[in-house]
Amino acid sequence: MNHQTSPTDTPRGDRRTVRVILPARPADPVPATVEDVLLGAARVIARLGLYHDDYVQGALSLGDLETPLFVRPMSVVGALRFVTTGSPQRTCQLADQAMCYLALSIDGGPYRQDLLSMEAHVEDWADSVDAPAAVAFLELAATAPERAA
Repeated sequence: MNHQTSPTDTPRGDRRTVRVILPARPADPVPATVEDVLLGAARVIARLGLYHDDYVQGALSLGDLETPLFVRPMSVVGALRFVTTGSPQRTCQLADQAMCYLALSIDGGPYRQDLLSMEAHVEDWADSVDAPAAVAFLELAATAPERAA
């Protein structure tokens, strides 16, 4: 018998329901440079809003599971991570580089130069500004190399 089984067939030949996992965010081009990450984070904050607490609003709340993370207001660090990985809670090297560049651009940088101090410095700054000011500073930091040339 030359019958090919499909992934939804059980050994008895019955069909079963298959859960399809959709991507965590809409398909946007993945940034390649720190400047692209900063501009992307500025667009995310302008579209969704700036959140002043955790990476994303209600990230640990079980009461709001119907709302995906990519439509909630985000912090600056959460937006940097979201632009590069599709999740405000996952990090990658490019997101960390963009966060460190941004931290060193704010008030001369933190006292300590480790990654957690850089992140805390960016979050402390973001807690003192509103969304339009954060978007303006992210765009200013992203275009600084162009203006310097």
